[in-house]
Amino acid sequence: MWFDIVRDYCVSLPGVTEEFPFGPDTIVWKVAGKMFCLGNAEQFRSINLKCDPERAAELRESIEQVQPGYHMNKTMWNTVVLDGLSWNFVQDLIRHSYDEVVRKLPKTTQTILKQKQ
Repeated sequence: MWFDIVRDYCVSLPGVTEEFPFGPDTIVWKVAGKMFCLGNAEQFRSINLKCDPERAAELRESIEQVQPGYHMNKTMWNTVVLDGLSWNFVQDLIRHSYDEVVRKLPKTTQTILKQKQ
């Protein structure tokens, strides 16, 4: 269930590609070549998402399913265990991750992505 809705949402965002750069088990969604969401394609129980460092710390303190990013920079990445979370909450976290990546892209790339919305 989670895999399909996360995948559908990620690929619906402007400029997103789906790749397997780390092998057949790890699915990665990128915008303009930069990762914003990834997870184990076979056992899709959690996803890693980029996050504003201050918000990342707040989420970890208040929500048990949000943990420091597994095999990622723990300042800017969270691992989100999907079990027990609402789709609206997960969708908000995915969009935040996407937006965090987009805001660091060159202005011309940002403009192109906005035109695709």
